[in-house]
Amino acid sequence: MTLGAAPAPTLVGRHCSLRALTPADATAIARHADDPAVAHKLFEGHPQPYTLAVVQAWCVDQHRLPAYGHVWAVDVAGNAIGCASVRPDSGWLACNAEVGYWIGRAHWRCGIGSEVLALLTAWTWAHLPAVQRLYAPILERNAGSQGVARRAGFQLEGRLPRSRVKDSEVIDSVLWGAYRPAAVAAGSAA
Repeated sequence: MTLGAAPAPTLVGRHCSLRALTPADATAIARHADDPAVAHKLFEGHPQPYTLAVVQAWCVDQHRLPAYGHVWAVDVAGNAIGCASVRPDSGWLACNAEVGYWIGRAHWRCGIGSEVLALLTAWTWAHLPAVQRLYAPILERNAGSQGVARRAGFQLEGRLPRSRVKDSEVIDSVLWGAYRPAAVAAGSAA
């Protein structure tokens, strides 16, 4: 699949599925993404307020713009409750891909985040053979997202003091990583 050329395939888990975003998801995504508690845990690029106009453009443009990588809606019972992505790096860093995920506060602590990250990881190993390492940069204060990474099998790679700006404040972040299993790597070389 060419990066950003087509909607990502549907991935099905026990608690949720990951599917292509559609313009019909805009209202639900805006409601969940505009929550200040959600925005507080995400990087500075997450718009706040997260208006309906911003999310309508996102639901249309994210498939076409390679900079976003592979993007999914996190779906529970037919409703988009968040977003997830895998964005492969390029050039000499092409063996890496960044994963990102967020879900609405009403769905925190339900096992959905860990399942989302596990689905992204399995899909990456199966469909992006050049990727050997997935990494998740997380704000250090976001203990919930760090727990998601840990439960999905990611390892803490390091702490990055004073590495991010959020709401005009310089704060710490952490980096979590997962590595292509040797059996998967050997199978992809065959």
